[in-house]
Parts: sequence; C-alpha cells; structure tokens
Amino acid sequence: MARFRPLRDQVVIRRINAEEKTAGGILIPDAAKEKPAQGEVIAVGPGGRDEFGKLIPVDIKVGDSVLFGKWSGTELKIDGEELLIMKESDIMGVLGMSASSLPGDPLIKKPRGLK
Repeated sequence: MARFRPLRDQVVIRRINAEEKTAGGILIPDAAKEKPAQGEVIAVGPGGRDEFGKLIPVDIKVGDSVLFGKWSGTELKIDGEELLIMKESDIMGVLGMSASSLPGDPLIKKPRGLK
C-alpha cells in the first residue's frame, strides 16, 4: 500500500476474501458473493480529541482482524487495491482476543469457577 495515513479515529481495512465454495462444494460466482464483514486493519489514525483537545488513542492496532457492519465505511482504491476506511466506532470487535489479553477490562468477565 502507498504511504497513506488516516486522520483522527479513522481505520483502513482490507476485507478478507469471500468463500469461493459452499460447504457442499458448489462454486459461488463473483456476482453472488456477499462482501465479507471481516477484515484486517492495515492503517490507523492517531485518535480523536475530546472537548479539551486531549488526544484519545484508538484501541485498534495494525494487524488486528476485525468485524464491522455490512454497510460500514467508505470504499476506496489505493494502488489498485480495494480498501475500506471507517471510524473506529464502526468496528464491532476484534477477533482472536481472549479475556486474559485485556487485563483489568471490566466489560469482559470470566465464567465462574475460572481463576
């Protein structure tokens, strides 16, 4: 990708490739494929600013696999590659994270009986 730096809390995402076959082995033509709502983060802006001008950093980092809404973001083409740019708030979550990877996060609770 060319040197491109998103501004504020914008994130640039490369969609993962859609499945070529169904579970039964039937080939899916390009026109019938649904665009995946999953991708890899390839560039991240520095973050937004609060009402006092203090920088609020972005929680997403380059290389994260993320899920986003079906109609989220704006499509753009850089060096012939189709990418998406969207606000961090349009991203629903990061794939492959465990509860232990976010120490002290009050929103992630471990099941009872686990230490």
